[in-house]
Amino acid sequence: MKKAALAGKIPQKLQSVLWSTDVKLLDKERDKNYIIHQILSYGRLEDIRWLLSTYKKKAIIDVFAHVPYKDYEAARFYFVKNHLLNLKRQLLDEMLYVKNIPRRLG
Repeated sequence: MKKAALAGKIPQKLQSVLWSTDVKLLDKERDKNYIIHQILSYGRLEDIRWLLSTYKKKAIIDVFAHVPYKDYEAARFYFVKNHLLNLKRQLLDEMLYVKNIPRRLG
């Protein structure tokens, strides 16, 4: 089933999560780092289900752990790391993942 999902096209319904490029132009293998991180960062539960049915969990963990992507909110980063991917014991530098938006108040 995973190979069949990988061979198919990226569903149009993911366009709202993969907004920087038309999904018709994305390649599941070539663009997997972008696809994985965007869905983990912004995807809904159904998008995450698609991700898990399309890529092997080991590949998702490898991308998440070894190709940092600084676009996660802190809560989302820890949810993905500790619960979704079960990487509680792995030390990952949150500064490489969690986006900070500095603001001056007042």
